[in-house]
Amino acid sequence: MNRNAKTLLVLALVAVVGMAFRVSWNALRDVARAIGADATAATLYPFVVDGLMALALVAALVLTGEARKFALRVLAAYTLASLVLNYVHGLLPELHAQSVDWTRLADWDPANWVLVLLATSLPVGSIYFGSDLVAKVLHHRPAIEPDVQESDQIIVNRSMSDQGEPLVEATAPGGEVDSFPVPVVEQIEARPQLPVAAESTRPRRATGRVPAAARSSRPTRTDAELLAQARSLTESWPVEKLTGEGIRKALRTSPAKARIVRETLKAERERDAAAVVVAG
Repeated sequence: MNRNAKTLLVLALVAVVGMAFRVSWNALRDVARAIGADATAATLYPFVVDGLMALALVAALVLTGEARKFALRVLAAYTLASLVLNYVHGLLPELHAQSVDWTRLADWDPANWVLVLLATSLPVGSIYFGSDLVAKVLHHRPAIEPDVQESDQIIVNRSMSDQGEPLVEATAPGGEVDSFPVPVVEQIEARPQLPVAAESTRPRRATGRVPAAARSSRPTRTDAELLAQARSLTESWPVEKLTGEGIRKALRTSPAKARIVRETLKAERERDAAAVVVAG
């Protein structure tokens, strides 16, 4: 629906509501006179009832949640009250006279009491409910939907044609001229970088060299020197004491070399024992 059609629809609605208010105004004015209101009060009485209905309707369109439900309840209550008073006006012909004096709204006393209470309480209710609705509307903050709110990043991510960027024309093979946007390269502000350790391009060795200060001052012994020292230290040892752990502690060498020395010493002692038996 275009704008002109919407405008005509709203104007037609306003006209219908205005005529309906005029009809209801006549009935509510006569009811107000019947309950003792003077000429000025009776003239303003319809605005108190039907006017609050219009205010509640507008508030229901603006508010949300529980506040909107409250506005709808007020609208329903005052609509029902206006309907009842208009109905009573139609049942009592004496209310249609030009000058209506204070009269009864119903022949049955309980019904008359209820109708008078209803008619007299509507202005007080309009003050209370109307003030509450206006306060709710003034303090209402519409919720911002995440998909409606646009951020700077969304604007940046828009298509370049939407951002008004220049178009470059190109001639297609068929002779037609096509336009396409030229991407605009934005300058990116350089951010300070944190200092990082410089990486060396030389490949690292599996095991680094041991500094000279950390090297052992004891010279490396050859296998012959280690075996000669072991013969000297274990010359008085019995065969049972020739263990790898004992030789390792005595020579201060590795377990592997200690085992080799142990096997060599045992073999030499067995050979010497066999030579003594043969000589004897």
